[in-house]
Amino acid sequence: MQDRVRLGVNIDHVATVRNARGGLHPDPLRAAEQALVAGADGITAHLREDRRHISDADIEGLVVLLRAQSRPLNLEMAVTQEMLGIALRHSPHAVCLVPEKREERTTEGGLDVAGGHNWITPMVAQLNDAGARVSLFIGADPAQIDAAWRTGAAVVELHTGAYCDAVRADRVDDAEAELASLRVGAARATGLGLEVHAGHGIDYDTVSAVAAIPGVVELNIGHFLIGEAIFVGLGPAITRMRDLMDVARGLGPGT
Repeated sequence: MQDRVRLGVNIDHVATVRNARGGLHPDPLRAAEQALVAGADGITAHLREDRRHISDADIEGLVVLLRAQSRPLNLEMAVTQEMLGIALRHSPHAVCLVPEKREERTTEGGLDVAGGHNWITPMVAQLNDAGARVSLFIGADPAQIDAAWRTGAAVVELHTGAYCDAVRADRVDDAEAELASLRVGAARATGLGLEVHAGHGIDYDTVSAVAAIPGVVELNIGHFLIGEAIFVGLGPAITRMRDLMDVARGLGPGT
């Protein structure tokens, strides 16, 4: 029997719907509360430079809410001085450094840690000193994994988008190759002493294979769960995802 994989629920797109009308509803903090009740182990939120979904006020509210419940906030952010200042001010449990381009719809690809080592490493050091658990969102590339380890980050989050896209397009060979790459990457990272998380594009059809990867201890899932919540409710959507993850690790549903 394997250890249970943690589930971090990303609530960004609750804020996307709210911002479409410019009002107060739906409230991302309410979504965070419901996600925790439904079985989420923590909450993830990406404060983008253009504030297209999560706002500064959302982060402030989430920090208060999650500290009161002794639950972790994973703040996703670009590697910029503005975002560093926000993270240092709020001291979230975890910070995940991600690549960010204003023209992209969602995060495309992983962070180039090997190419940006000289500017990423000092930021990791400042966040470490502030007590944050730093994660780097990267592809399952050995060079990127090795570079992530050299920065002093405690965690890598492997980008699962290519695998999930291949599954949805029914490109079986590509899906198998991407999954094999994730397995190898997770093993390499674990061997270096890094904690391994995974996320991006995961849905009910792809979660089991990712959750079953040895060494993966946390999945961060957002867009699919928020979309599914329109039809079944956020609680049931998360409960089903949680059950699929548990079964994939040889545990019974509802563990």
